[in-house]
Amino acid sequence: MDPPIAIDPDDALAQPTRARLFALLGELKRAAGTLELARALGLHPNGVRVHLERLEEAGLLLRSRAPQPRGRPRDAWIIAPDARPGGAAPRGYADLGRWLVRALPSGSGEAPDVQAVGRTIGRDIAPRDADADPDPLHSTLSALGFHPTSDGDHDGHRQYLLRNCPYRDAAQQNPGLVCGLHRGITQGLLEVLAPQSELAAFVPHEPDVAGCRIEIVAADGRERR
Repeated sequence: MDPPIAIDPDDALAQPTRARLFALLGELKRAAGTLELARALGLHPNGVRVHLERLEEAGLLLRSRAPQPRGRPRDAWIIAPDARPGGAAPRGYADLGRWLVRALPSGSGEAPDVQAVGRTIGRDIAPRDADADPDPLHSTLSALGFHPTSDGDHDGHRQYLLRNCPYRDAAQQNPGLVCGLHRGITQGLLEVLAPQSELAAFVPHEPDVAGCRIEIVAADGRERR
């Protein structure tokens, strides 16, 4: 008989409901209210709120207040940019594996344009109901595990610094493919989340160190890099 698996009592995600909540927010890639999350999991909102607060205490979620037409604002939850599920920086190999299957050639066919494939993927995974989010790209990058920071909007210019590469092992093996795919995904996300903006710069960095830089500007025909 196999020995029992040791559960770290300090790991907030060791509790199944909290793990499901964190995974659901990762899939949504946007802020969601307590009631919406409770309904999605078929649970009572009061119990779900307790679990969400525990995830907030663990630094995995951020809570904001969503204004309502009537009554007091409601809690809105989203994955924290610095979230370290399981105590380690996020890795996204399950997603990356699916995406690379679409980007790699099959049989004797020619290799597809990796960035074009990435743009399609970006449009597919972009949340469609993030209108209330002041910076939906930041939220989506957080949900994908990139640990982004943003310097805010400066005359239509915004810069993001990605402090974690969830695809670092694969990027070390084939940086051209993985970074090209990521650039395309970023372009696709922008087409849905910020169609009034364009990708002005996408500067990859060594994956173990991270620090890739994304710059977007208001669409005014500026030269892209």
